[in-house]
Amino acid sequence: MNSVSAPSDSPRVKKIWLASYPDIVPAELPPLEHASLAELLEESCARYADRLAFTSMGKSITYRDLDIQTRKIAAWLQSLGLQRGDRVAVMMPNVLQNPVTTYGILRAGLVIVNVNPLYTPRELEHQLRDCGAKAIFVLENFAHTVEQVLAHTDVRHVVVTALGDMLGAKGHIVNFIVRKVKKLVPAWSIPGHRNFKNVIAEGARLPLKPTELSGSDIAFLQYTGGTTGVAKGAILTHANLLANQLQLLLWLQSAYINKPRPEQLTFVCALPLYHIFALTVNSLMGMSLGGHNVLIANPRDIPAFIKELGKYKFDMFPGLNTLFNALMNNPEFAKLDLSNTATLAGGMAVQRPVAERWRKMTGAWITEGYGLSETSPVASANRFDSSEFSGTIGLPITGTDFDIRDENGNSLPIGEVGEICIRGPQVMAGYWKQPAETARVMTADGFFRSGDMGFMDERGYTKIVDRKKDMILVSGFNVYPNEIEEVAAMHPGVLEAAAIGVPDPHSGEAVKLFIVKKDPALTEADLKAHCAENLTNYKRPRFIEFRSELPKSNVGKILRKELRG
Repeated sequence: MNSVSAPSDSPRVKKIWLASYPDIVPAELPPLEHASLAELLEESCARYADRLAFTSMGKSITYRDLDIQTRKIAAWLQSLGLQRGDRVAVMMPNVLQNPVTTYGILRAGLVIVNVNPLYTPRELEHQLRDCGAKAIFVLENFAHTVEQVLAHTDVRHVVVTALGDMLGAKGHIVNFIVRKVKKLVPAWSIPGHRNFKNVIAEGARLPLKPTELSGSDIAFLQYTGGTTGVAKGAILTHANLLANQLQLLLWLQSAYINKPRPEQLTFVCALPLYHIFALTVNSLMGMSLGGHNVLIANPRDIPAFIKELGKYKFDMFPGLNTLFNALMNNPEFAKLDLSNTATLAGGMAVQRPVAERWRKMTGAWITEGYGLSETSPVASANRFDSSEFSGTIGLPITGTDFDIRDENGNSLPIGEVGEICIRGPQVMAGYWKQPAETARVMTADGFFRSGDMGFMDERGYTKIVDRKKDMILVSGFNVYPNEIEEVAAMHPGVLEAAAIGVPDPHSGEAVKLFIVKKDPALTEADLKAHCAENLTNYKRPRFIEFRSELPKSNVGKILRKELRG
């Protein structure tokens, strides 16, 4: 058993939110039942062996299958001589190979580094160099990106998988269509790479050596812009993630106060598993419950997504405001029955019109929660049994403290706006090899400074009103002006650059870039092409405005606030 209690209470933190808890949800977190995520996986695979664990493109694997396949991945990784704590990168969308690889890495006693498959070479190289990954698993569609940066990293083992590798007989057809018909696999060449199927075959002949892991061992380096925009790895331990999935399980009880919980919950997994929200809410919570996750590889294909939604009776639907809005704008969505589906939103604010329209179309409210990569991620949530849309991020979940503080670290009274500070067993151990950055965001009494500004009402519900940092939130993904400006400044025709977020009806916010030209001939098309080479899609500026000068402070700092108007 592992204790997960937070540091001793600060006398100034008054837990007024506890009065608003459902009676069924405890205020304190009980001891963790597992020492590691690997132990959780093994127990769930034994307990729920015959249940479906994951489904992708019509192909399902059971918990028994998951146990067998992850053992093979783990044994193969151990045979490479990798040591406990070595980092392994995973660069895949939502396909069956993703959870098989992820849990295999954990069983081998190694650390997972999730990578967005759409990263540009510049972004990928920074992350791989920073984390010191020794190996990477990548879908072949993105192998060309890995090829371009490999020589500049510590990666020595590359495993490449194809979309159809775990789809059985139809996988050959899928791979042919993806490669030859749709031409979605750019040419690549990585000498010495290993094929995913061959790795599975080799692993089947190798022994899996037990690895003793504890809650303090690192499970994931989850990269985030943090508070400055320089991508850094949030150190998430096994205990961090075990605590957060347990907190979610306890909170989920409020969804079944007035109705029985199904024997097996079926989850929509449309958010990418490389994102902390889906990792914890879908994969880890699903694992704990013996749930069934239906993986959606491309949720942007709304007609195909809606067809998939019609095939199952879903109980849990984690998503983003933009995704829910896009679904409702397709007339076929109205034919679905989601009345008994608990809908959980995070990543970005839920707009009241979207929540009200969802309620009207499905009969159920969207339950908004809040968190960050640094909090594994869920820190607060509204009650699942709520009869209204609160317009807030809800209550701090079990075992979590919120404190609203001013710039000097003083606690503020109810209703006053300050920085939301979070303490709990799900808060990260720090930033990877960034002690100064860690010290900047962690207080002496164990609170994480979120960078979000808000206030708490008399019932303990917190509302976000602004961001202390200049972060831009595009469809639930953090975009940091510093990075956009740095990329823009790399163009020889740019003298100065400044980036801000502007409201966008589809993505919540979009990036707008202000430019002072060095080369008068520089065009918007030139800049957008340059940004496309160096930034993944959601970070690229949607709008570009040329100016003769940018507003600055008396010491020469660009004033983004004035650009935002």
